[in-house]
Amino acid sequence: MPNIKQIDLHKVKTVPMRTRKSKVQFKDFAKPFQPKRQPFPHFIDSLPQILVAEDLRQLVDDIVYANQHKKPVIVLMGAHVIKVGLSPLLIDLMKVKVINCLAMNGAAAIHDVEIAMWGKTSEDVEENLADGSFGMVKETGEFINNTLTRDIYRSTAGFGEVLGKALQKAPNRKYSLLAWCNELNIPATVHVAIGTDIVHQQPTMDGAATGEMTFRDFKVLCNVVKNLRGGGVVINIGSAVMLPEVFLKSLTVARNIGAKAKGFTTANFDMIQHYRPRMNVVQRPTRDGGKGYMFTGHHEIMIPLLCAMIKNKMKVK
Repeated sequence: MPNIKQIDLHKVKTVPMRTRKSKVQFKDFAKPFQPKRQPFPHFIDSLPQILVAEDLRQLVDDIVYANQHKKPVIVLMGAHVIKVGLSPLLIDLMKVKVINCLAMNGAAAIHDVEIAMWGKTSEDVEENLADGSFGMVKETGEFINNTLTRDIYRSTAGFGEVLGKALQKAPNRKYSLLAWCNELNIPATVHVAIGTDIVHQQPTMDGAATGEMTFRDFKVLCNVVKNLRGGGVVINIGSAVMLPEVFLKSLTVARNIGAKAKGFTTANFDMIQHYRPRMNVVQRPTRDGGKGYMFTGHHEIMIPLLCAMIKNKMKVK
């Protein structure tokens, strides 16, 4: 057989977090809306009862119904959600028991870790790619990869849970989705493909540990999805490929083992509408009963609006 060579990642030069220029810091994040102090209902009432504005009202109604009837409200998310400063809003909805499962891709977990540990994230890819330093921050790779490698044999916990536990003492943990999920006992799952994330190119990377941990999280998500019957909501925010594919597989696993996972609501939020979210989140899963919505717009505008409307509908203080 041919002796096909692999590159030696031990020759890779990492860089310290303190020297990398980051485009996002937690001081830029959004702040939760306070409905008791601000006359927001008047703004909601001012929206036209037409097309997508009415769809948004219907989605909010379905989310509040799911909350009141203890049905799953699952948020699937890409990394951009964190990069535009929306973590505090999702954390706020977790605290008031609206969101009860959070699934993210590997890049989102990386941004969450960097914000929690160092208060900044998001490098200039084009600038750092030129000299081979893109994604080579030493501390990020060591924290994530070593956490996965250390905990793989300690328990049956998955990717999201072990990172959430490891972030409990992070300096900026209050901005961490994973840390809050761990504290509130909310399933947090991280779904990665080997080679898609910056920590995979560093010498601390352990493919076996990463693969096993993300596989455990797939099974966690399947276990939540099986409860999507007669209500429940799945919202995909900004994941064009990974999370729509993972959700579709988790849904078919749930139905395959006999779960009556039908009659729920799905929605896709993105700046442009892609094929997989439209088919694998909005249309196919709801074809036998249920509703699907598509909302097009910038996350930093649409998601604060959604969160504020939910809290207003629930009359949360």
